[in-house]
Amino acid sequence: MQQVKMVKDNGIALVTIGTPKSIYLTAQTGDELDAVTREIESDQSVRAVVFTGGSPGVFIQHYSVQELVSIAEQLRASGIRFDERSEPQSFSLDRACGRVETMPKPAIAAINGNCMGGGLEFALCCDIRIAEDGPYQLGLPEVTVGILPGGGGTQRLPRVLGMARALEFMLLGRRVTPREAAAFGLVNELAQGKALERAMEVAGQLASQSPRAMAHIKRLARSAMQTPLDEGLRLERNLFMDLMTTDWAIDAMKAYVKGLEEQK
Repeated sequence: MQQVKMVKDNGIALVTIGTPKSIYLTAQTGDELDAVTREIESDQSVRAVVFTGGSPGVFIQHYSVQELVSIAEQLRASGIRFDERSEPQSFSLDRACGRVETMPKPAIAAINGNCMGGGLEFALCCDIRIAEDGPYQLGLPEVTVGILPGGGGTQRLPRVLGMARALEFMLLGRRVTPREAAAFGLVNELAQGKALERAMEVAGQLASQSPRAMAHIKRLARSAMQTPLDEGLRLERNLFMDLMTTDWAIDAMKAYVKGLEEQK
């Protein structure tokens, strides 16, 4: 059964993950997300993307523990050992997460329910996270089953929450409500109604902006923490001047100036 579905309309790609009968991340989900994000990245008609869960009350429950057990037993039986010097393993879900993070189009996670483990790790890759209120949880509880967040959580959560709060979440396997997530800054917004409705509204605003400006802003902001300040400022100035010379920017700035003059 297909785990990931996509609909494109008015410059927005809506991606639904999972089904009422399949709420966990699996290798199949990762493969389908890899393919879908690759298509979105290359489709010039798509200007923004929204990801949401396909089951009521669930964004993504977490990665299938049953599948992890199977993988673990196969690895142990093979005699393979891993340490800091081992060649990193690459999975389709990792590629999808990286693509969401680096593609020049803004991505929104419309969190409509439980968002745990790999589900939260996927949401952390998105540029904006919008959650709806409700009796569900968000968190990285991997430590409670003897593992760690292996889908980027140890690296991305500190960048969102700060080191101290991220360590608290991961070392304790802490789970929070949507309102607590909003208070901590784990999500950008707690929607008044359905997360998907609000996310589509925001996506519409993003899709109406200059795609080139969206791409430049995302690139600069995403690289800011890893780039020396002087280098980042130099790139920012160059990309600023690049945008200024576009028809989109010149026409928009002229329209703004005209509007100010008409108000006098």
